[in-house]
Formats: sequence, C-alpha cells, structure tokens
Amino acid sequence: MSTRNASSTEDPVIESRDQLVAPMQNGEKPKADWRIGTEHEKLVYKRGDHHAPSYDEEGGIRDILLSLQDFGWRPVEEGGKVIAMSGDDGTVSLEPAGQLELSGAPLENLHETCNEAGRHLAQVKEVGERRGVGFLGLGMWPDKTREELPMMPKGRYDIMARHMPRVGNLGLDMMLRTCTIQVNLDYGSEADMAQKFRVGLALQPLATALFANSPFTEGKPNGYLSYRSHIWSDTDPHRTGMLPFVFDEGFGYEAWVDYMLDVPMYFVFRDGKYLDAAGLSFRDFLEGKLSILPGERPTQSDWWDHLSTAFPEVRLKSFLEMRGADGGPWSRICALPALWVGLLYDQGALDAAWDLVKDWSMEERENLRNAVPKEGLAASVPGGRNLQDLGRDVLAIAKSGLTARARLNTSGDNETGFLQTLEEIVESGKSPAQRMLDRYHGEWGGDISRVYKYSF
Repeated sequence: MSTRNASSTEDPVIESRDQLVAPMQNGEKPKADWRIGTEHEKLVYKRGDHHAPSYDEEGGIRDILLSLQDFGWRPVEEGGKVIAMSGDDGTVSLEPAGQLELSGAPLENLHETCNEAGRHLAQVKEVGERRGVGFLGLGMWPDKTREELPMMPKGRYDIMARHMPRVGNLGLDMMLRTCTIQVNLDYGSEADMAQKFRVGLALQPLATALFANSPFTEGKPNGYLSYRSHIWSDTDPHRTGMLPFVFDEGFGYEAWVDYMLDVPMYFVFRDGKYLDAAGLSFRDFLEGKLSILPGERPTQSDWWDHLSTAFPEVRLKSFLEMRGADGGPWSRICALPALWVGLLYDQGALDAAWDLVKDWSMEERENLRNAVPKEGLAASVPGGRNLQDLGRDVLAIAKSGLTARARLNTSGDNETGFLQTLEEIVESGKSPAQRMLDRYHGEWGGDISRVYKYSF
C-alpha cells in the first residue's frame, strides 16, 4: 500500500474534470522513457520464536527501518514515527502488520531491476542478522492468526482496519496477513494504456497461478494455492475485481475517472493527520458536501490519495500496476516484471497477447479469475484448454517481446533469462504452492514451522 509523499507547495483545488483526468493523461510517455517499477513485500519474523515483531519492541520494525540508515536510506516520518525509508532504490515502507516492502525506483531494464532487488535483500538480511529477525517470501502468513499480528502506526491503516469488516469478511486478512509482488509500467497514449490494461486484466489469473504461494492458513493447508488471491474476492466489492468496463468499446481515462469517483473514500489528509472519511463520496467532496469537511473542496493531492485506494487486479494511476501475484523469493521478484515487460513493452508481443484473449467473454474472464486461487494452472480457459497450455503460449510471447527489446547486460545477455523460473513452473504444471504442499505432506511431516527454513 502507498506511503504518502509530502504534498507539493502547489496543491490547487480541483475546479474542473480536466484536473481529474490529468494524472492519467500526464502519465503518457514516449517509448524511450518507459520504465519498470517493481514492488515486493516480505513477512518479518523473530528467529527465536517466529513471532511477528511489533513496531516498538527491541529489534522490532522501527529498529529494522532505522538500521537501513547504514546503507544510505533516510527516514520518512508520520506523526513523529518512522514509517518508511527513502533512498536511491526507491522507498522501503510498512504494510499494516509490519510486512516490509520495497517500492523500487523506475528503472530502464530488467537487469537493473534484479540488481536492485538483490541489493535490497542483501541489506535486509544483514540487518536481520544483527536484529535477530528473518524474512519469508510467501503470499501469506502460513501460521499466524489475525490476533497474533501487530498493527503499524500509520493513520490510514487505522481507518481501513475499522472499515474493512463493514464491507467484506476478509479485508483484515488482506491487510494483516498477505504479501505480494507488483510491477508498475508505463504507456504511450490513451489507446496504448487501454490495450495494456485489457491484456493485463485478462492474463492476471495466469500471473496468479504462476506465482501462487499461499496454501496455508494458521498452520494447515487451506484448500487454495493462492489464498491471497481468494482474500481479494471478499475484501471490498466496491474497489476490487476484474472491472468489466475496461473491456467496453471506448474505454479510456474518462471511464477510469468515473470508476474512481464511485469508489468510496477512505480518508482525507489534513494538517499531518488522516481524517476518517470511510464510505463517503468523492463526488460529494467535489461539490463541497463532504460531511467531515463541510464547504471544503478537494485538492489535487486529495485526488492522488484517492487514486491509491482502489485495489482491482490492475490499477491505473499515472502508470499501470499489475497486482495479481503472491509474494515470493528473489528469482520470482525478477520474473514478474519480466513477464509483463515482455508482454506489454513490445507492440508485436502486446498484439499477440491480445489476440489470445480478445474473444473471451466477461463471464469467461470472471470464471477464470474465480477458479485460479484453487486450481492454479489446471484451471480451464476458453477454447477447451487449461491455463498451463495458455501459459506456454504467453511465455513464448513474453520471451519474443524481451528478445525484441534487446536490453543487454555487461555479459551480453538479454532479459529473457528472467523468465526461466516461470518456464519451469509451466512445464512442471506445479505452482510454488504445490511444491510447498508436497514438502508439507512429505519431508516436513506436517510441521509448518519448517517453512521458516524456506525463507527467500
């Protein structure tokens, strides 16, 4: 989830619809300026007893953050508490229960992306050695109840925690127990955005299957391969899902603005504090009718904040976020951006990917999204095939897209090697979750604590 940046000294009141469209419209970039921004979260635990450390305890989350100063990171505070660290590699921030996230810098190629991830993991491992903590690259806590998990001191999280039970049964699990890998990608025009959005949504279930890595809840198999993905189906229907309107003819920035105006608010940020606006209407805010700020109208920063509070499978801000993958180890952190860059950053690959999915009905897309958390690569896709078969085709297209990009490292290698771990998953037909379940029922002997040796 987003860490709020300090507002600009210029923060105009929104007076026209053009200002609502502007963040998306201003995201357009020439192809030469397209970048890759990768985000990845990890679970933090104390090595002595595997508990999730609180913010304030000795060697806890605050101490972990501050220890990153040794590597040049700078503290970011909210209400006098350090809630993130800023540096050349982006931002290290906190998810609600202390999951540690790197929101990476916008980088030119996948070699840089993977080097960035490697630097970050080396740094946190070194901090972990000093602080007695370890890190898990999974999609969900395998053994913790909600009650065993702490809450981090960020104002928006308090508001969300109160609101989640009003709108779904699993929203608190989303906040407290899950981890993800995401990649943020650019577009060149409104039409380019729309095509990338549609391909991204249609194929997001494939990413979920390839990265499925959350088969345990409270120490036992939960019947899912990606329980993290299932959680999103019962979090908040007003701000999640597959977004049928994206596939409508004429979809563009205006349609996204209308969608976001219908997403209920969470908060308004004023004078360094988050004001609870959960369930209120941004449309009312535009008219000066927001009950908690009567007569006041929103600024551009308020709109930016609101754009960060929808959680569909693909999200548009001034870039596109691919949001379907469970958290995982280093190799899969590199593989997720490789998949989407290969598909979306070469026009030939993008067209070929769209040809695979363009004739699917919305019902078929929804059915696939709903089947994948349990069935993974065995889920059926339109045309009488399964997702494993489709995955072979999609990875071949992604590989062709990366080959066409011809971004080489110092050894002369292009970016296609980062797909290897996904190719192995597709050929085996086994997601990471299935491999962990095999261990659980085999060499682990049903002992979930063995997962802590799995690490990342």
